[in-house]
Amino acid sequence: MEDILIAKSNEFTVAKLKSLPSGKYCDGQGLWLHKRADGGAQWVFRFRLWGRQREMGLGSLKTVSLADARRKADAVRQQVYAGVDPIKERRLQRQQANARDGRLEALAMATFEAQKPSLKGANANGAWLSPLRVHVLPKLGQMPIVKIDQDDIARALASIWHEKTVTAKKAISRLRIVFKYARAKGFLVNREVIEEAVIILGENKKPSKPSLALPWSEVPAFYQTLADEDPTQLALRMLILTGVRANSVINMQLSQINGSIWNIPALFVKGRLSNTTGFDVPLSPEALNVIELAKKNERTGYLFPNSTGGPLNKMSMRNYLVDKKVPARPHGFRSSLRTWLSDQAQCPFEVAEACIGHVRKGDAAIDAYNRTSYLTQRIPYMHEWAAYVSGNS
Repeated sequence: MEDILIAKSNEFTVAKLKSLPSGKYCDGQGLWLHKRADGGAQWVFRFRLWGRQREMGLGSLKTVSLADARRKADAVRQQVYAGVDPIKERRLQRQQANARDGRLEALAMATFEAQKPSLKGANANGAWLSPLRVHVLPKLGQMPIVKIDQDDIARALASIWHEKTVTAKKAISRLRIVFKYARAKGFLVNREVIEEAVIILGENKKPSKPSLALPWSEVPAFYQTLADEDPTQLALRMLILTGVRANSVINMQLSQINGSIWNIPALFVKGRLSNTTGFDVPLSPEALNVIELAKKNERTGYLFPNSTGGPLNKMSMRNYLVDKKVPARPHGFRSSLRTWLSDQAQCPFEVAEACIGHVRKGDAAIDAYNRTSYLTQRIPYMHEWAAYVSGNS
């Protein structure tokens, strides 16, 4: 253990303190008084621990008497002798007692801000926080995070645990991240209470429902019903032709098109394909024709704009299908394409998966080196699919 910075012990008297001019004075064993020219004065404890010289404030002379300062210094001195950093300990204690910053809501917001740089699209705009904001924070947001237990969490999520399974699981996932963040910030939370809450809630058996999809043989007939002018219908045509996700289509811009290749920015690509270069999609003659039609509606760069010039609402294509009573959802057309690639085109598995932007996860070491997107191999299959769908085969 390293030594306290020691000078003479108990150098001060109460009378002497009043007469000291501005400057720094040592009472002994690390206790110092810093007097300012304006008459103010601050007690400071100096110590050396783990090779570092530190100073810790003990309060002002106005509120802390000489006797109190010596008692405080003695308590801190004992911590240093025991190898405990008194500054860090005080910070931890203050955090636990902080009624505002230590509440779940404040820490959830801080966690969200810390996560933002790694989030994309709607998640970066607040969707990441939505499961907590809607289902957890109204009930637990004002509680200090260190006082939240498994029963609190279970009660907060009980009403949606078996009815809105995806949302409930997202809420649990977000809570894990918030608790981990809080722990990193020094709050003495017990992260096990989240797992214990899951045990209390019971097994979540509600199966997830796959997106409604048209059989591939019925896609051409539906495609022929889509108009040449309406942005929503043109967006549906592009989605069907390319097999990409709806978020990529509604954010499609002219600047992303390079000849017959569409480079989807990483911001709008899901999963491991979401790298710094985005994802290249081959454009068939029919897809290029849709782009030419969409140029008539282009606003602020978006090929499929909404009424104010921003990207089409993410629900627009879904709502169109519902209104027309089409038994499919936008995501389901990816299934239609994927099934056609296997059943009709006899496309190799890896290439078929790449056509819809899937990358099979295998050995991590192999994945790190095998970064191909099978672009060249995908081109003939996507051209054949577009010709089949549009009736030009």
